[in-house]
Amino acid sequence: MSKPYVVGIDIGGTNTVFGIVDARGVVIASSSIKTRKHNTIEAYLDELHTELTKLIEVNDAVDKIHGIGIGAPNANYYTGTIESGVNLPWPTPIPLAQLVSEKFGVPVSITNDANAAAIGEMTYGSARGLKDFIMITLGTGVGSGVVINGQLVYGHDGFAGELGHLIVKRNNGRLCGCGRNGCLETYCSATGVARTAREFLEARSNEPSLLRNMPTDEITSKDVYDAAIAGDKLAKDVFEFTGDILGAALADFTIFSAPEAGQPHQNLALSSISVK
Repeated sequence: MSKPYVVGIDIGGTNTVFGIVDARGVVIASSSIKTRKHNTIEAYLDELHTELTKLIEVNDAVDKIHGIGIGAPNANYYTGTIESGVNLPWPTPIPLAQLVSEKFGVPVSITNDANAAAIGEMTYGSARGLKDFIMITLGTGVGSGVVINGQLVYGHDGFAGELGHLIVKRNNGRLCGCGRNGCLETYCSATGVARTAREFLEARSNEPSLLRNMPTDEITSKDVYDAAIAGDKLAKDVFEFTGDILGAALADFTIFSAPEAGQPHQNLALSSISVK
């Protein structure tokens, strides 16, 4: 193979991680930038091009890159665009595959970030040999890739399997970036965990908590995690609340997809859970 490497780019709502990968799926080198650092997609792509080019040059991979694969929120495999960047700061739609291809001069494929993760797990990871499974990614949002009969489910428009936007609270649910109320990701994402913590702090104003040692609007899911590990009851209750909602949603997911792996009588297959 004259060009033995490809580049993988994972665009998350908080960070963008990229790496050089060989044909066996081994990551040769990787780096990252902040997704929300720039107000325009053009400025973001300029930094991505600069930093990725550095990585390619340092690893003697110039003229060895066969193509680029991108996983991004609400990315459409069919059109190569980000249709509605719920967790991204730029106006959409964005013809991202075309823009990146023009920047680097190589072919570019794009899909939803969770779909990309599912393909990766099915090809190189813990889902190898499985034909029916669900990949759930927990980060700024909640993503999912659904594989049935060995095929990733895209639907006619490329947006099938968006489990993070299934409604889990029908009455008085939280407003989601997608415009609906009560979506799973408003409760079980990193931002959802922080939001729950703020609500608990307000509702339980007389209860002591380590989380009261910081400005409420600056609390992150990592802060809640650290407090819970330190024994903070309110923080622990945040995770119990979150886990109850996520667990019930995952149980529902198994009903329609019948994944093949899991515990007897449970039928729950998650190839991986990624917390960013």
